[in-house]
Amino acid sequence: MTPASEDPETERSASAAVPQPDAFPPSPLPHDPYATLRIADARNFLTGNMLSIFGTQMLSVAMGWEILQRTGSATALGLVGLAQALPIICCALFAGQMADTYNRKTIVLITQIIMATLSLSLAAASFYHTAIPHYALLDQANQVLAHIDQWLQGLFGKLRPSHIETHFQEPVIPVMYLILLLNGVARACNDPAKSSLLPRLVPLPLVSNAITWSSSSFQTAATVGPALGGLLLAYFSFPLVYTLDALGHLALAAAMFTIHNPLTSTNQSGEKVSLRTVAAGLGFVFEKQVILATITLDLFAVLLGGAVALLPVYAKMLHVGPIGLGLMRAAPSIGALLMGLIVAHRPPMRHAGRNLLWAVSGFGLATIIFGLTALLPKALGPTLGFAIALLMLFLTGALDNISVVVRHTLVQVLTPDAMRGRVSAVNNIFIGSSNELGAFESGITAAMFGPLISVVGGGVGTIIVVLGCAWIWPQLRRIRTLDGSGTVD
Repeated sequence: MTPASEDPETERSASAAVPQPDAFPPSPLPHDPYATLRIADARNFLTGNMLSIFGTQMLSVAMGWEILQRTGSATALGLVGLAQALPIICCALFAGQMADTYNRKTIVLITQIIMATLSLSLAAASFYHTAIPHYALLDQANQVLAHIDQWLQGLFGKLRPSHIETHFQEPVIPVMYLILLLNGVARACNDPAKSSLLPRLVPLPLVSNAITWSSSSFQTAATVGPALGGLLLAYFSFPLVYTLDALGHLALAAAMFTIHNPLTSTNQSGEKVSLRTVAAGLGFVFEKQVILATITLDLFAVLLGGAVALLPVYAKMLHVGPIGLGLMRAAPSIGALLMGLIVAHRPPMRHAGRNLLWAVSGFGLATIIFGLTALLPKALGPTLGFAIALLMLFLTGALDNISVVVRHTLVQVLTPDAMRGRVSAVNNIFIGSSNELGAFESGITAAMFGPLISVVGGGVGTIIVVLGCAWIWPQLRRIRTLDGSGTVD
C-alpha cells in the first residue's frame, strides 16, 4: 500500500492537478468494437480460454450425471460442488500472491496441463471403473461419503429408508471425488493468474473491451457447452466428454506458447511471500472503496436474486417439463451473450457507475416479475406465463452482464499490476462462491416460505442492496468511463 503524503498542501495540489472525469473530451477516433480481437496475443488467449471453458461446462454436466447414476443420490451432487469450491476458498489468497510473484503465463500453462491430466485421469477412471479393486482405503472413503450423504439428506428432510451402502459401493466414486478436489486446487491456482493476465495483453483503454469479449466468450461456452455435453452423453459416453475437456485445457495451454508480449514474462511484485503480502489483496480491496462497493453489490445481488437454483420447481409450476427447464436454464446465458455483443459494439460507457446501479436494480425487478410468473398459469394460461418467465430470465442475464463488465474492468483498471493477482483472488473468493451460497439461500427460504416468496423476496432484497450501496458509497454514482481516463475513486 502506498503511504499517505505527509504534506497536506502537496496532497491538495496533487489532487487538484488530476483532471476530473468530465474534463476528458470524447476520443476523436471512431470506436472499434473488434480492437481487442485485432491483437494476436489477446485473440489467441480468448480463443484458448473459450475452448477451455467449453470443456469445463461439458465436464460439469457429465460429472453430475455420472455421480447421480452411480450413487442414486441427488445430495451427492452437492458434494461435487463442495469438492470444487473448497479449494478455491482455502487456496485463493495464496494463489493470488503466486500470480503476483511468478510468471502468470507460466502459471496458466502449468495449471492447464495439470487440469488436462486430471480430466484424462477421470476419463480412465470412468472407462475402467469395473477394474478398480476394492481397496480398504477406498471402501472406507465410500463409507464416509455415505454417512455425509445420509446426514445431508436427513438435514433437509429427504432421508430415504434404503441402507446407506446401496448408494456408495463402487470404488471409483471416491477416486472421482479426489480428482475433482485436485482439479479444484489447480483451478484455484489458475484463476487469479488467468484473470490478471488479460489486462497485460491489451493497452489500458482497451481493458473494458477485452473483458467484454472475455465475458461474451464465457457466455457462449456456458450456453452451448452444457447442451453439447448432454448431447454427447446421449449418444456416446462419459470418458469421451472428459477427454474433450482435457483437449480444451490443452488448447489454452497451447495458446500460452503463442503469446509473445514481454509484459507477461516479468516478475510482478518482487516481494517475499508472507502472511502480510498474502493478505495485502484484502487490505487493498477495503482501502479502494469503489472496488469494495462493486464486489459487495454483485455479491449480495447474486446471493439474494439468484433464482436459478429453483428453476426445476418453476418448471413444474409452469407445467413445461424438462424441455422448458432446459430453455429456462439457457435464457440468462443467451441474454448475457447478446448484451456482451451490444456493449462491445457501442462506444465506451460514459456513466459506468450509474449504469451499474440501474443494471442491478433491473436485475432485481426482473427477478421479482419472474417469481410472480408462478401465478400466471391460472390467470393468463401456461403459454403466456412461460413466455414471460423466459423473457425475465433473458433480462436477468443481460443486465447481469453489464454488472460483470463494469466490476471486472474496475478491478483490473484500478488495481496496480503488482497486486492484480491478489485482488483477483479476493474477487474470486467472494464472487466465485456467491452462486453456491445463493443456491443454498434460495433452497432454505423456499423450504421455509415457498418458492414464490423466496424468488420475489430475493428480487426485493437486491433492490434494497442497490439503494444501500448507493447511499454508503456515493462515489459509485460518479464512476464515468472504464478506459482508465475518467475512472474515479
